[in-house]
Amino acid sequence: MDFAFLDQLWAARIPLVRGLGISISISMLSIAAGTVLGVLVGLALTYGVRPLKWLVRGYTDFIRGTPVLVLVLASYYVLSTVGVDLGPFQAGVLALAVFCSSHVGELVRGALQSIPKGQTEAAKAIGLTFPQTFAYVLGPQALRQALPAWVNTAAEMVKASTLLSIIGVGELLLSTQEVISRTFMSLEFYFFAGFLYFVINYGIERFGRYVERKTAVPS
Repeated sequence: MDFAFLDQLWAARIPLVRGLGISISISMLSIAAGTVLGVLVGLALTYGVRPLKWLVRGYTDFIRGTPVLVLVLASYYVLSTVGVDLGPFQAGVLALAVFCSSHVGELVRGALQSIPKGQTEAAKAIGLTFPQTFAYVLGPQALRQALPAWVNTAAEMVKASTLLSIIGVGELLLSTQEVISRTFMSLEFYFFAGFLYFVINYGIERFGRYVERKTAVPS
C-alpha cells in the first residue's frame, strides 16, 4: 500500500469532499429538473397539438444534436450577453438539465406510444380526465418501460458534470486536478476520482433497481 498517497489523500480530504458534494448536487439537480422537463416534453410530443409537436420536436432534435460542452459554454457565456447572469453552478445545472430533458422526453414519448390506445379510450369511457389517466393508467406503465434507459441517462449526467470544470465549477474533477498540481500524483488521484464517480453511478443504478422492483407487475 502506498502510504505516501494515503498521507496526501488525507491532507486533501477537505477539497475532495467539497468537490464530491458539488458533483453530487449538480448531478441530482440536473437529473431531477431534466426528468420533470423531459416528462413534459414527452407528453407534448405524444399528445400535443401539431404546432406544439413541431416546436418541441425542434427543441429535442437541436439539443440532442448539440454537444454538452457547447450547451455549458452557451449557458454561461451566451446568456450573460442577453442580460441573464448565471453563476457557474447555476449555468452548469441549467445546461445539464436541458440536455437531460431532451433525452428523457424521447424516452417518455417512446414509452407512451408503446401503450395500446385502447387503454386511453377505456379511461375516457369511465370518466377519467387526462391528468387522472396519466397518473393511474399511462404513467406507471411508461415508468416501467423507460426506467432502464433513464438510469443510463442519469449516469451520463454524472459523467457530463465533469465538463463544468471548464467554467470554473469546483466539482470533483477540478478539485482532483488542483490536488494533483500540488502532489504530482496524477495516476493515484485520477483512479480515486474514478472510483468516486463509480460509487455515484452505482448508487443511481441501485436506486433504479429499487424503483423497478416497486413498480413491477406481480406475476
